[in-house]
Amino acid sequence: MSHNTFGHLFRVTTWGESHGPAIGCIIDGCPPGIHFTRAEIQADLDRRRPGQSRFVTQRREPDEVKILSGVMEKGDSLVTTGTPISMLIENLDQRSKDYGEIAERYRPGHADYTYDVKYGLRDYRGGGRSSARETAARVAAGALARKVVPGMVVRAALISMGEKDIDRANWNWDFVHDPDNPFFTPDPQSVPVFSDYLDGIRKAGSSVGAVVEVVAEGVPAGLGAPVYGKLDQDICANLMSINAVKGVEIGIGFEAARIRGEENADEMRAGNDGRPRFLSNNAGGILGGISTGQPIIARFAVKPTSSILTPRRSVDRQGAEVEIVTKGRHDPCVGIRAVPIGEAMVACAIADHYLRHRGQTGQG
Repeated sequence: MSHNTFGHLFRVTTWGESHGPAIGCIIDGCPPGIHFTRAEIQADLDRRRPGQSRFVTQRREPDEVKILSGVMEKGDSLVTTGTPISMLIENLDQRSKDYGEIAERYRPGHADYTYDVKYGLRDYRGGGRSSARETAARVAAGALARKVVPGMVVRAALISMGEKDIDRANWNWDFVHDPDNPFFTPDPQSVPVFSDYLDGIRKAGSSVGAVVEVVAEGVPAGLGAPVYGKLDQDICANLMSINAVKGVEIGIGFEAARIRGEENADEMRAGNDGRPRFLSNNAGGILGGISTGQPIIARFAVKPTSSILTPRRSVDRQGAEVEIVTKGRHDPCVGIRAVPIGEAMVACAIADHYLRHRGQTGQG
């Protein structure tokens, strides 16, 4: 199976399966001299970690990261050496027996059939490589990618769940990581609404989708290249590669098709620093595939979790019609834990373009 790597200069290869002994990543192309701590990597992994509330899968994984190569100890921190950085996360709470009944059956909405028809076999134990378990390795890589671009801050929040939306007037970034907020929502008033809504979905043996918004600030102008190296192109590709993501938009995205040109175009005035000052950011911080210096804004839609207790019609490997119920521990809304994954994938895309820009122009 090829295509386990993304990025050009900041290149990330992930490896491992959901029910194997471990998963991990190798980061190639990270510049030397970047200081970080294990705690910084672990903090992002802890946000994605399962089993932290009744609203996510109850699989119990500590997701403790081990850094095997590419760094040297320096005081209380680590410093990158410029060589490949290898990180490992052990799988400690696999329950493969939960999947025994579906070994020969295709779960609707999953990659079971497509993996089987392509490779002639599939790992039915949680999906193997197609499992969202793999994304823990991406989050570890993204934690390091944040360090590559000086001054860059990448944050994300869940802005809708099923038919329930946040009130953007209540947006509070500090609340996103509040211990009493199990949804990564920026709207404190949405917590009881989401809680009641998802409790009903979960008790019905079903699932629901979500939309996540990612905002990257402190990104310098000039990153990205026409025609086939656009920054938004690679951000979209990275976000679309996340399990269960079915749509991505930059800036106001599809809404741009509903308004007039004079509303959509981001007008400019002269700024005090001699650079243009934008009066709006409908473009999401990217024009012509190149960053403008404004915040980069991306949104992605996550479909409902396909593993549900509600019986679904399907077929088995022999073509017989069957009815299937997916047992085990699954997220009633996989979009919740997609928040730190989205941050990681955007951070990796921007870090890669930052290094490409520096290599081509000498700036950065």
